[in-house]
Amino acid sequence: RRLCMLLNVARASFSRTSPSIRPSISIPCNLFGVRLHSAIAPAFPSSSASRRALPLVCGSTEGQPPKHNSITTMADKLCASGAEVFKKGNWFHEKLEDGLVISFEIAECYHTATSKFQTVDVIETVPFGRCLITDRLMQSAYKDEMVYHESLVQPSLFAHPCPKKVFIGGGGEGATLREVLRHKSVEECVMVDIDGEVVQMCKEYLPQHHAGAYDDPRAKLIIDDCKAQLEGYADGYFDVIILDLSDPLDGGPCYQLYTTSFYSMCKAKLAEGGVFVTQSGCGGIADADRCFTCVHSTLKQVFPKVHGYTTHVPSFTSEWGFNLALKSGETDVGSDDYAHALDKRVEEKGLGEQLQWYDSVTHRRMFSLSKPVRKMLQNETRVMTVENPLFMTDATSGINC
Repeated sequence: RRLCMLLNVARASFSRTSPSIRPSISIPCNLFGVRLHSAIAPAFPSSSASRRALPLVCGSTEGQPPKHNSITTMADKLCASGAEVFKKGNWFHEKLEDGLVISFEIAECYHTATSKFQTVDVIETVPFGRCLITDRLMQSAYKDEMVYHESLVQPSLFAHPCPKKVFIGGGGEGATLREVLRHKSVEECVMVDIDGEVVQMCKEYLPQHHAGAYDDPRAKLIIDDCKAQLEGYADGYFDVIILDLSDPLDGGPCYQLYTTSFYSMCKAKLAEGGVFVTQSGCGGIADADRCFTCVHSTLKQVFPKVHGYTTHVPSFTSEWGFNLALKSGETDVGSDDYAHALDKRVEEKGLGEQLQWYDSVTHRRMFSLSKPVRKMLQNETRVMTVENPLFMTDATSGINC
């Protein structure tokens, strides 16, 4: 899900973080971080050779000394001041796009491994606490993981009058499962993740994410392909289907799970009144059309009612998009009347104190999209099929950090 922010990314991942309990294992921090001079300095030219692309003088005339270009002078100052930040400590750098890199100072490293599908690291960062990193990309952070997971799960569970059987695709760290099992009406929750090593690692190192959800007798964890497992269930079996998958990448394993054929199968597996939701990548005014609007357009070919909504996830440095679809289309989850009644329903379910993020006010904010994003949704015509998929980028390319 974080991957759509990058122009160059590593492989897609299926999972995405942090308790106060620290395991005894400690990994050298320099496995993750790199210093300013090797990773970021090229973006702030400091030598005459690297400054040649910039005009060094402006407005000079013969017989007069050249006037220094203000851009060059500012670049020198920024380079000097920026270097001070990275002189101490270890840093994890993530390239968001050309010309933009975000850096997290590492306080401690707990675990590093390579599974069959991806590299996996658990680190403690200064700004966001313990974080899950897969293929060198931020997937989840303790300080704000509830923003993402409650935004993904709770609107869909509350959109159903009495959800009993729920399917989760992906979600290896267990926080999506945790949010589903808050609802006492849920009798069975099937979670399918393809990467068993990541799930096991998250059980051990991210207990505050899953909060014991894997031990709940209502939870059924399956390590396998999401599509293959869902196909095996009878039509109309599930009340809610939640997809917490990585983005559709060329060379990645998930792109077929964003197509009309897969969404049609999901609709068939839903009972009457069923609800479907999927994470849909970045949802801001600068990047919503990379994935979010296309997923919305594709779902509209299958479901009678689709609601796009977004929320800001600080550790992702982005507004994040989700799409919720209704099999019957009778409930208008974006209406004021629906939001007005939401707090009463939250209290009736006994979740008022458990939910840290989601309530009626937050719900209104998530479903109140900005004018530019609404216009992008209105103008979107692309539809993803197996024959004509949308690839965010090449999943086999590297990340510069």
